[in-house]
Amino acid sequence: MAKQFPRLDQRLTDFIQAQQIFFVATAPAAGRVNCSPKGMDSLRVLAPDRICWLNVTGSGNETAAHVLENGRMTLMWCAFAGPPLILRAYGTARTVHRLDADWEDLSAQLPQQPGARQIFDLKIELVQTSCGMAVPYFDFQEDRRLLSDWANKKEADGTLAAYWEEKNLVSVDGQPTGLPLPE
Repeated sequence: MAKQFPRLDQRLTDFIQAQQIFFVATAPAAGRVNCSPKGMDSLRVLAPDRICWLNVTGSGNETAAHVLENGRMTLMWCAFAGPPLILRAYGTARTVHRLDADWEDLSAQLPQQPGARQIFDLKIELVQTSCGMAVPYFDFQEDRRLLSDWANKKEADGTLAAYWEEKNLVSVDGQPTGLPLPE
């Protein structure tokens, strides 16, 4: 049932690009494991062994803290329509911030989103597929606009940096996220 590959092929890349949601999992050496759903057309396959995704402002910044500590990341997609499939990409990620030299090159590959916080650049070390026969069917309706609207307001009134300072500089376990605050 499960199959492993060293990188993505075109069939798996097409599957990723057709999905409306993905999940990211990270963990520190000690502390809480984090698994978060992501959407908003924020992910791109850059090469068979490389994926990047734009992370927008949220109530926490666990992924950044874990990547800063050890880089381990797993991305997962599952088919909610059509033939069943679960796809995982395991690898090592790095965080790219607005002040980093390659921010412009990477962000040009992604749709611009209000509240953009960082880009995660994943070097794939293993791809695994599994059957997904127990994953239920769901129909996609539309992306929620709530986070975009909220981030637009925070950017417009100049309070996004204060929010980041309050909510996004350390993980729930008190580990630093490495997020630089805008000046």
